Amino acid sequence: MKFFPSRKPNKTRSEMYGAEPLRLQRPEQLDRLESETYDILIVGGGVTGAYAALDASLRGYRVALIEKSDFASGTSSKSSKMVHGGLRYIEQGNLGLVRHSLLERQRMRRNARHLVQRLPFLFPVLDKNGVFDKRMSSAFESLLWTYDLAGGWREGILHQKLTPAEVLSHCPTLKEEQLSGGFMYFDARVDDARLTLALVRTAAFHGATVTNHAEVIETTRDQHGKVNGAIVYADAREIQVKARVVIMATGVWLRDWNGLKKGEASPLNIRPAKGVHVAIPWMKIRNDCTVTIPVAGRSRRATITRWGNVSYLGTTDEDYQGDLNDVHCNRTELDFLLEGANSALKTDLRPEDVVGSIAGCRPLVGVAGGKTVEMKRNHEIRVSADGLITIVGGKLTTSRHMAEETIDAASKILGRKKACSTKTAYLLGAAGYDPQAILASGGLSAHLGERYGTEAHFVSDIIQADPSLMKPIVAGLPYTEAEVVYAVRHELASTVDDVLSRRIRARLMARDASAAAAERVGEILQQELRLHPEHVAKQVASYQAAIKHEKSMLMGTSE
Repeated sequence: MKFFPSRKPNKTRSEMYGAEPLRLQRPEQLDRLESETYDILIVGGGVTGAYAALDASLRGYRVALIEKSDFASGTSSKSSKMVHGGLRYIEQGNLGLVRHSLLERQRMRRNARHLVQRLPFLFPVLDKNGVFDKRMSSAFESLLWTYDLAGGWREGILHQKLTPAEVLSHCPTLKEEQLSGGFMYFDARVDDARLTLALVRTAAFHGATVTNHAEVIETTRDQHGKVNGAIVYADAREIQVKARVVIMATGVWLRDWNGLKKGEASPLNIRPAKGVHVAIPWMKIRNDCTVTIPVAGRSRRATITRWGNVSYLGTTDEDYQGDLNDVHCNRTELDFLLEGANSALKTDLRPEDVVGSIAGCRPLVGVAGGKTVEMKRNHEIRVSADGLITIVGGKLTTSRHMAEETIDAASKILGRKKACSTKTAYLLGAAGYDPQAILASGGLSAHLGERYGTEAHFVSDIIQADPSLMKPIVAGLPYTEAEVVYAVRHELASTVDDVLSRRIRARLMARDASAAAAERVGEILQQELRLHPEHVAKQVASYQAAIKHEKSMLMGTSE
């Protein structure tokens, strides 16, 4: 009797199942920055820069990635956390972007399967005053068919038409008056900060030097005026980084500094568009999907998405010309979002109900004029005469493709054409991970699985060595003290904010409780990194002051 052959072992895949976790140590990374000569230096540790570092390292280039704050500390931790094609891009006539985005969505679903999950979207249909009324439902269904045919089918399920009862089963707090049914289609979501971190760590696994809290002071040039590296300030010292190609992937910060020679005009028109989200306890809404709601008096819609114990409501889309290092949701934006939610739900959401918020800026490319929400989410890559490469624009879903084109441009400068392999490259934790099986196991296993994938056992090893670290680090959230230890040892977390804002998402999900947890996080940082107590105390105070400032901006009160 003949049987189908079993899957052959894949060397690259099997190497990602290490007996020991990848340990990233900051002093070692900084020493490498100072002593090595790189093919490519990437400035900016958001999702685009991180994907570029992974792409370049997989092509065999010597790569360094540096970030002035923390990985994903900018836009890449403050997105809507959706990996999608974007229905409204069809409405804008940008079908090509939708088709391409849906293809990239499925690549991300495969290559980061522990982080990217299916996300149902619900569109209630009302007799009037809805996102669209009953008369437009046939036209909207045609739009959904276009979306499915453009690539939505890759998710393995097509859109569905729902009865009013089915709509309410997904969100029982929706107002029943004038509800005539609804539609559901399917996209995906991701913890954007952890995706970026997974990209950074996978790039390091393949040989890249990666460093956060390292700021570029200036780019350097040789005697012919060609870019040949950068001067970096980190840990109270200046480091001369030598590189044949420098890529600026700093997102909206290109608005203020484009890495160009002094006095040279910017080649790109960066237009930051501010977007905010607020988190509300899930029990107040009880949705099991993303619910799309109309916003009264506005020609746009908002969404409410469940994530753990909260539902986050967003988003806005407005020009922003302020300080890019101090972007917060304000009272006007909060009232706008709550007004929209209260008009659609049988709830009375108040500012006091909000347990967290995020605000960031999309790096749009375009001149002033018109509404930012109507601008296309295209990206631009520029190579200046001195060899400096800049990449800006695009969106989370297309970040892999943006990185591919950026490294293609770098390859031309280097004169070495190497094929891109990120279309099929697993991130650490993804190879061999079975989301359904792990989710069915429930409890701590499921919690760790959807954050670390096949690397979850490294966290449980820490708990086994010291069972006291199984305690929750933030009241009301499932994150454990062991995850903080893991973040410090293996994820380059070196500040209280690194841990509470991005390694775990406590600042968004439980703002006040995270402030209360700051002291314990500081103790773990002190133990693991042997920091001076005074330094740790300053970090704790700084985090708690930032929380107070964020809350005062949100509530419109004085600090």
